[in-house]
Amino acid sequence: MIVRPGQNWFRLLFVWNGSVLQSIIPQLIFMAIVSSLAVLTQGRIFGAKIPLNTAPFTLFGLALAIFLAFRNNASYERFNEARHLWGSLLISARALTSQMLCYVPRGEDRIRMAHALIACVYALKHQLRGTDPNPDLIRFLGRTRTEALQHACYKPAALLNELRRDFADLQVRAVVSETKLWMFDAQINELGRTIGGCERIASTPIPFAYSVLLHRTVYAYCVLLPFGLVDSTEFFTPLLCVFISYTLIALEAIASEVAEPFTLAPNALALDAMTRNIERSILELCGCDLPDEVVPVRPYQLT
Repeated sequence: MIVRPGQNWFRLLFVWNGSVLQSIIPQLIFMAIVSSLAVLTQGRIFGAKIPLNTAPFTLFGLALAIFLAFRNNASYERFNEARHLWGSLLISARALTSQMLCYVPRGEDRIRMAHALIACVYALKHQLRGTDPNPDLIRFLGRTRTEALQHACYKPAALLNELRRDFADLQVRAVVSETKLWMFDAQINELGRTIGGCERIASTPIPFAYSVLLHRTVYAYCVLLPFGLVDSTEFFTPLLCVFISYTLIALEAIASEVAEPFTLAPNALALDAMTRNIERSILELCGCDLPDEVVPVRPYQLT
């Protein structure tokens, strides 16, 4: 994720990193070519004049704008929910760690359980991104425990189950009471709900039919637009059409990018920084040395 400081209006005109412009340049070049051909042929295709004017584009553009707004709102709702879920993950991890440190006697291996909780958070990040979790799991679990998890399809859930088993074993040995076990169990359930919410977002994309319909409609509008404007705007047609196409195509691209909040895209959630933040928070409660923060990319240059 790219995080920017506040910038004035002039710098925003030339921002490159973090915008979707670099991903839609081929489409804009295509629109410039189509618009130029419309000007050169005076709006004719194979000698036949395309009978279009600005009136239908005004009405159709309004409907398209409403549809784009719906698509962007649906995408941002997914992004916002994902951010809230990771905030809940931080709160629950802190609460469980604090309870464990306060209610589990010092003789028990509390650091091992704290490391298992951190490993669970890292396992969730890698599961959502489809990346290899082993390097991070080995750091906190060791190679033997990590190899024992290789068969698990859902490693975060398996690690939560191990934590629940550890707390249940403490209660069986009368190290903690049933009331304290209930408190631990409530926090583990909350972590499980958060993990399940993230899995739901990752495994349930916006229906494909919406994306196809919006994609086709945007490009049909952009391709036909030069033939409706050429009689009134003449040589300014390519400039106007590329600008309008940039707005519509960019909105579609932003909606597609934001709808998948767990990817490595510039506008996705900063999961590396958020995961490290949870790690640092748990280790600080345990009195351990803290790793360096992961700072999201902050491109100050105009590139």
